[in-house]
Amino acid sequence: MTIQQLTEELGLTVFALDDPDREVAGGYCGDLLSWVMGRAVAGGAWLTIMSNVNVAAVAALADVACVILTEGVRPDPALLAKARAQGVNLLGTDLPTYACAGRLHTLIG
Repeated sequence: MTIQQLTEELGLTVFALDDPDREVAGGYCGDLLSWVMGRAVAGGAWLTIMSNVNVAAVAALADVACVILTEGVRPDPALLAKARAQGVNLLGTDLPTYACAGRLHTLIG
């Protein structure tokens, strides 16, 4: 499933979308950036409530397909600028992290 398809299926808000055709190959939920750096799956969707500029750096290092800010979290201005500059696909939802993860799993397994 592509990021664009995922965005449509989950009704996600687009904050930055550099590569809508990138395939999403799994998911990871986590808010401790150092933990995510070593455990997130390349090509996966990273679900988090963290919204600071370091999220873009970790997303790029981990090569995640996209970051989904859950629970109604919005990116701070520095994160939004960095995501756009680094080509990080940054999306959002009002869903709780657990509910978003469940729907993601149903869609992509």
